Amino acid sequence: MSTSSFTLPQSNPPCTVNLPSSLTEQQLLNFTAFKNWISTLQHSLSLQASRGHTFHASPYKLRKIDVQAVDYFGGERIGFLKLQAEVSNDEGEKLPGAVFLRGGSVGMLLIIQPDDVPENTETDKHVLLTVQPRIAAGSLALTELPAGMLDDGTFSGTAAKEIGEETGLQVVESELTNMSELAMANVTTTPPTSTSPQSNTQDGETIVEKLQNAMYPSPGACDEFIPLFLYQKRVPRSQLGEWRGKLTGLREEDEKITIKLARLEDLWKEGGRDAKALAALALYEGLRKEGKV
Repeated sequence: MSTSSFTLPQSNPPCTVNLPSSLTEQQLLNFTAFKNWISTLQHSLSLQASRGHTFHASPYKLRKIDVQAVDYFGGERIGFLKLQAEVSNDEGEKLPGAVFLRGGSVGMLLIIQPDDVPENTETDKHVLLTVQPRIAAGSLALTELPAGMLDDGTFSGTAAKEIGEETGLQVVESELTNMSELAMANVTTTPPTSTSPQSNTQDGETIVEKLQNAMYPSPGACDEFIPLFLYQKRVPRSQLGEWRGKLTGLREEDEKITIKLARLEDLWKEGGRDAKALAALALYEGLRKEGKV
């Protein structure tokens, strides 16, 4: 039950934010995922002022936010936040507003190739995958692309630690290729209704939403965005053989995350339940066709 409320700064019309007893105004406004989400949404709503916008005739407005639940990590640091946003136009038409905020992460397509095959070929390429419990999916052994955070140019997180321990691979920024950035740098999201260039501008600027250059795995209900990176490494065939035997053999029962080695051409089915894996494979193949990776 909400015990406090405040008016969202820079909201027009004024937007009331209702908070549960476990959350303060300052905590919410300092939560990075909320700041990114509200900034992006407010910008997108402001674009309706352009005559070329799909909703220009009857623009939608953010009128209220009800924060329903919050989970904390390590004391007072917000981890996840669930809210209901009321977004409607003056005719009473509403847009779905259930939102689960958790922020962004990164996904890594880690490709390994023996160094005895010609360079710049796709011969004998393999991908490192993780197998781990995912209770939200009802699984204790879901195969997926490694994911985590990029801290100080280093791929970090539980999966990265496990990969380092099992293979000795330490992924560093200078060896990474941001596939999402390469693919989407010149791709914009504009909602015009007219082919007239004048109707697709606002104050002389083309109307463009400020979305992340990343993959959104579940935008119907979650703010999560995942830029997808590529890491390629050539290793001695003997090392690849050693990894293959180790990473596909029996593992200790108490290990929660294990590493799996799969052939690149099998990624579409080996990682077929993981949106990150399928999206990374699509980006990789598209960028290869354009000669960018």
